[in-house]
Amino acid sequence: MSGNTFGQLFTVTSAGESHGGGYVGIVDGCPPGLELAEADLQRDLDRRRPGTSRHVTQRRESDTVEILSGVYEGRTTGTAIGFLIRNEDQKSRDYAAIADRFRPGHADYAYWRKYGIRDPRGGGRASARETLVRVAAGAIARKWLALRFGVIVRGHMTQLGPIDIGFRSWADVPSNPFFSADAQAVPALEAYMDELRRDGDSCGARIRVVASGVPPGWGEPVYGRLDADIAAAMMGINAVKGVEIGAGFASIAQRGSVHGDEMTPAGFRSNNAGGVLGGISTGQDVVVSIALKPTSSIRIERASIDTAGQPVSVATLGRHDPCVGIRATPVAEAMLALVLMDQALRDRAQNADVTHAIAPIPAHRDGEAG
Repeated sequence: MSGNTFGQLFTVTSAGESHGGGYVGIVDGCPPGLELAEADLQRDLDRRRPGTSRHVTQRRESDTVEILSGVYEGRTTGTAIGFLIRNEDQKSRDYAAIADRFRPGHADYAYWRKYGIRDPRGGGRASARETLVRVAAGAIARKWLALRFGVIVRGHMTQLGPIDIGFRSWADVPSNPFFSADAQAVPALEAYMDELRRDGDSCGARIRVVASGVPPGWGEPVYGRLDADIAAAMMGINAVKGVEIGAGFASIAQRGSVHGDEMTPAGFRSNNAGGVLGGISTGQDVVVSIALKPTSSIRIERASIDTAGQPVSVATLGRHDPCVGIRATPVAEAMLALVLMDQALRDRAQNADVTHAIAPIPAHRDGEAG
C-alpha cells in the first residue's frame, strides 16, 4: 500500500494493522548526536495508550516501544531510526460477524472498493491504533525541537460532544483523562461519557494544539506552506473532519480591522493568524484546532450492505472508544511536531545564513496560548 511515509527531510514510515503482530516505524533524517532512549518515546505513548480510564477502549496494551536501529550509546547516529511496538491484546473474534459487511461511517467500504480486499479485524490498517507510530516519531521531533530551538508543543480538549470546555491552566491537562485544561469541567464530561456508553453511541470532539517558541521564517511561500502542511498532517489523523489555523472559521465574521494582527515594537497585539502569515511562521505561537467525528464502531444497529451488495444491519461489538477525541491530543501534538521538525530542517538547508539587524517581534501572549 502506498502512502505510508510522511515528510520530506524528516520522514516517518509506518507499517502494521490493529490485529497484526504489531507496528513498525522508521524515522529517517533525524540529525545525529541527539540523546535518545526508549523512555523518551514511551512517555508520549503512555499518554495515548488504551485502557487508561473507563472512558476509552479497554483493550489492554502496554505499547512498549523497542528501538531497533539508529541509536548508538544513547545518541542518534544520523541513520534511520527503526522501532517496534507489538500488539498484545487482540480479540479478532469480535469482528467475525462483520467480516462481510461494512460499518457506516467507517473506512471498511472505501478500502474494499480500492483494494478488493480488506482486513476487518479492528479496522486493519484504518485503525486509529496506527497513530502510535506517529506519537513515537513525534516524541523524537519534540525533543529535538525543544533542545535546538526551545519549541514546546502541547494540546488540550476544547469540546466533547455538545460540551464546550474552557481554558483554566495548562497544569490541569495531565491531571484528567480528557486532556481538559479545566479540571472543574471533568465531572460533566464523565457524566456525558457514561450516558454515551449506556446508549451504545459515540460522539466527536475538538482538540487545540499550540506550539510555542517557533522561530519566524519556517515554511515555504507557495507549495510547502507551513499552514498547508499542518492542515494536511492533521487531516491525516483518523476521524479528523476539520482543521483551523488561528481564528479559523471565526475569521469569517471578523472585520479586517480586527482580524489583522497589529504589530508594535513591543510585540503583536493579537494572534488571529495562528502564527503563520503567507505560509511562513511569524514567531507567534502556532495555534491549530481539529474536529474529530464520532466513532464509527457503535453497538446501535444501523443499515448497511454486505460484500454482495445486499442490505444488512450492522452493530459493532468489541472494545472501542466512545469518543476517539479523548486520546487524540497526543496524536495531534505529534503531528504538529513532525511538521515543525520537517520545516525546521528544510529552512536550515536553504536559509541558515540569513541574518537580520533587528530581533523578531515578540509574540502575543494570552492566558491560553502562553
